[in-house]
Amino acid sequence: MKSLSFILVALFTIVATAQKTDYNLKKGYVAEGYDVTEYFNNKAIEGDKEFTTTYDGAKFQFASQKNLEAFKKSPEKFIPQYGGYCAYAIADKGKKVSIDPETFQILDGKLYLFYNSWGTNTLESWNEEGAATLKKKADIEWERVRTKN
Repeated sequence: MKSLSFILVALFTIVATAQKTDYNLKKGYVAEGYDVTEYFNNKAIEGDKEFTTTYDGAKFQFASQKNLEAFKKSPEKFIPQYGGYCAYAIADKGKKVSIDPETFQILDGKLYLFYNSWGTNTLESWNEEGAATLKKKADIEWERVRTKN
């Protein structure tokens, strides 16, 4: 009986402390409704409300049924890093900043989105300052930022 109680307490602790990803849901969808599978074809294409799904509590929109099915088959492959917030802002300032869904990079098989407005293109800064170094910094900052209220 003691071991069952221990297992239940341990399981409850794991479930209670597990964190869902904090997604950037501007316009109600991850990547502002752009099809996250198309980024891997080097295209920024808006999704269609006809092809939507929810994953990890967040809504995703796709350009076709084929893309929706590809996402459902392997969602982790397509999820943007840092919840879909600007990768450069996470690394540089430790802040969640909105993105321009047409400014993106696929790096080591992962999707990174960036802010690009008012003469500031953070993808350019990301590349100029060194994507590999900034990615390491962003990985650390994201753990801190995503749990902040």
